[in-house]
Amino acid sequence: MVSKLKILIAYLSYSGNTEEVASYIGEFLNKEGVTVEWHRIGIDVLKDPAYYDLVFLGTFTWDRGSTPDEVKDFVLEVGYKPGNMVIFGTGDTQFGGDDLFCRAADKLARFYESSFPVLKVEQSPRGSQENKIEQWLEGVLNNAKSYA
Repeated sequence: MVSKLKILIAYLSYSGNTEEVASYIGEFLNKEGVTVEWHRIGIDVLKDPAYYDLVFLGTFTWDRGSTPDEVKDFVLEVGYKPGNMVIFGTGDTQFGGDDLFCRAADKLARFYESSFPVLKVEQSPRGSQENKIEQWLEGVLNNAKSYA
C-alpha cells in the first residue's frame, strides 16, 4: 500500500524553483497519505537513505550543465549508491537549450542508476507543469508499490 511508504525529499534550491517543485511533490504525497520527511541539502543533517523506501532528490542545473557543488557534497555524504533514488530537477532552456536542460538531474539519475524516470521542470512548476508533476508522481507511486 502506497500510504505506508516512508519518503525523504532532499533538495537544493537557490532561486526557489527546485524548492517549489519539492513542496509540490510533498503536498501531493501527503494527500496520498505518504509519510514525508525533508532534507535541505547543505543545511540539514542527513539520515541514511536506507531508512526510507524512496528518496526524492532534487537539484537545479548550474553553470552550463553542471551539478551544484552542494549536491556533489550530498552524494559524497551519502557515501554509497542507494537503489531507492528518484530524481527531479529544474532548469531553463534559455541557457544552453535542450542539450543542457536539467542535465544535473540526468547525471544524478545515471549515477544512481535510478529505475524511475527523471522529472524535468522548466523553471517553476506553476501552470501546465503541475499536471506533468502529478502524472510523473502517479507513475513513481505505481512503480513503488513493491517498496511498501
